[in-house]
Amino acid sequence: MSNQFAPDYIRAIAPYQAGKPVSEVAREFGIDPEKIIKLASNENPLGMPESAKQAVQNALKDTGRYPDANGFELKKVISERYSVPQDWITLGNGSNDIIDLAGRTFVQKGQSIIFSEYSFLVYALVAKAIGAKGIQVPSVNFGHDLPAMLNAITEDTRLIFIANPNNPTGTFLNPDDIDAFLAKVPSNIVVVIDEAYNEYLDSAIQYDSVEWVKKYPNLLVSRTFSKAYGLAGLRVGFGLAQPELTDLLNRIRQPFNVNTLAQAAAVAALNDKDFLEKSAQINADGYRFLTGSFREMGLEYVPSHGNFVLVKVGEDDGAGSRINLELLKKGIIVRPVNAYGLPKWLRISIGLPEENQAFVRALKEILA
Repeated sequence: MSNQFAPDYIRAIAPYQAGKPVSEVAREFGIDPEKIIKLASNENPLGMPESAKQAVQNALKDTGRYPDANGFELKKVISERYSVPQDWITLGNGSNDIIDLAGRTFVQKGQSIIFSEYSFLVYALVAKAIGAKGIQVPSVNFGHDLPAMLNAITEDTRLIFIANPNNPTGTFLNPDDIDAFLAKVPSNIVVVIDEAYNEYLDSAIQYDSVEWVKKYPNLLVSRTFSKAYGLAGLRVGFGLAQPELTDLLNRIRQPFNVNTLAQAAAVAALNDKDFLEKSAQINADGYRFLTGSFREMGLEYVPSHGNFVLVKVGEDDGAGSRINLELLKKGIIVRPVNAYGLPKWLRISIGLPEENQAFVRALKEILA
């Protein structure tokens, strides 16, 4: 009966399945929530920085009023950090909001959006939600094949999504290759570079995408405060682009899409360099421990530049689901990636040292 209320392309969408929350696992398996370890959603294991917590406390008195719809203070800090004018910034309810805005702003029903195999599921979801054609380009070594993505461009292509580093595989694109790619993309096609995990890049491979934003009027770079900055529950991100793009994005952006507490916390987090450095260090240490453990166990994994590792846990297509269930029974939440076409694999978010150790112990017991 409800089918009459939505067009075919909406009814064809399978809802996005997020990582299981701790409360759900506690109910389902009868486990004390305090004993559950969540390594499923690429969150910062340190949680919110103390500076952001204090900023939230200070901002509570203002929550009876609507938030600043233009986010002046947050845009000011972002502007200073990235050396761009404030009108080059669009605020989002997480970078997911920026990704969704890009689809709804730049693409009409029936036009096409290009993205890579094994890339963030929301790219395909955005295409489906607006009735666009999603063109998925086969992956190379679990990452983007930029030449093939160029070849996939058609007359009706209006948007290309690239994640660097990529989720869920953690692969990294050489900046020179991205620059060469951007130079070849037709000027009427918007390219979104999703940099949700940029803060985790090793200093040896850090790059400045703002220079590309200044160089290419059709480029939009998205960032988030949900990962390294530890603000996943507050939902705040932003996009950087030249004013012609940000003006269009802001025409359909919801006027109060970033709440008062999120704006205050993001300002504090962006200024807290010590917390960011600590987050990067604990991630690097955890990555070395997990990958070393996988090598010791003889498990294949994809080298990652994010705060997670994709690991192969079996040779049959039921392996990921089976091992995931056994981990859940032990109170450890990881991320199955069947929906990405990777049923033999699991994505493991990097946690605190004791969390990583508990996961490895549990995995060894299950695979023994």
